[in-house]
Amino acid sequence: MPTTGSCLCGAATFTLSQTPKHMGACHCGQCRKWSGGVLLSVEIPADAMTITAGETIKTYKSSDWGERAFCNACGSSLYFRLTATGPMHGTYYISAGTLDEGDPMLHEELFIDEKPAGYALDGQHKKITGPEFFAMMEEEATKPQS
Repeated sequence: MPTTGSCLCGAATFTLSQTPKHMGACHCGQCRKWSGGVLLSVEIPADAMTITAGETIKTYKSSDWGERAFCNACGSSLYFRLTATGPMHGTYYISAGTLDEGDPMLHEELFIDEKPAGYALDGQHKKITGPEFFAMMEEEATKPQS
């Protein structure tokens, strides 16, 4: 079932060909600065997202393996996209707050070793440290693309 989303002002819109069921939380320094706190996002394959209005979308190359997108009209953080080679190339991590509907459940926390002490997320879910995450990304980059 398709899901739609948009920025705060509605100038940037998108459609997902699937409804996200799982959500991740990232505590890395970049995500915290970009989102103003913990980044809650849903993972979507590159071919499952269609930008329906994107004139205001700007991207920022935030690392050697990814870029972040935002609306330059209202400043909403829209998504992080993997640009590194490997099978997950092009995967979107869409800010959960931009979704118009759906109720994804927290599935994992990334960079748990960088999480500020001032908050904690409830529930039983996977917790991955920064070094573990980078090891996964390095392994991903060495896999052949399909």
